[in-house]
Amino acid sequence: MRHRKRTAKLGRQFEHRNAMLANLVCSLIKHRRITTTLAKAKAARSVAEKMVTLGKSGTIHHRRLAVARLHQEDAAKILFKDIAPGFKDRNGGYTRIIRLNQRQGDSAQRAIIEWVDFEFQPEPEPKKEEPKAKKEGDKKADKRARRRLRKPKPRLPNQLTPDRSYNSFRKARSPNGLFVCSSHKL
Repeated sequence: MRHRKRTAKLGRQFEHRNAMLANLVCSLIKHRRITTTLAKAKAARSVAEKMVTLGKSGTIHHRRLAVARLHQEDAAKILFKDIAPGFKDRNGGYTRIIRLNQRQGDSAQRAIIEWVDFEFQPEPEPKKEEPKAKKEGDKKADKRARRRLRKPKPRLPNQLTPDRSYNSFRKARSPNGLFVCSSHKL
């Protein structure tokens, strides 16, 4: 019986599940906001909040425990230096989960997990560069532009066109050099 066993299995073995949750929390620490499935967000929430609780004390022992759980020293540095001091006056509830629509491929419920004090600021759109002015002596560019504007040459009746495929109109050379239809005898 599984009474009182509350661990979210997420369809993974113990080591794989712990590594995945550690990576999710490291991504949350670095990027401040991540999009994942609802089940993974709920499972990562408890790990993230425990890491913030370790970070609030700031001792070397708690720092080593955080590095042992997260497996990334740079994420632990960010946690202890930037994130945990911001939650000194808060007793739990450091993360927020926002539900999104379902994923199209497998209809899994998606969610955003982020820090409570995080204010989302969209990245500014990159400015499009103005095309450079043509140099007066750029003869090749002028020649290419004229070539694009040129009208197509009229086709001769014996040349292949999209409406006359090679199989429907076979070209055969007669002894005098003229093209004739292959159905005619030479």
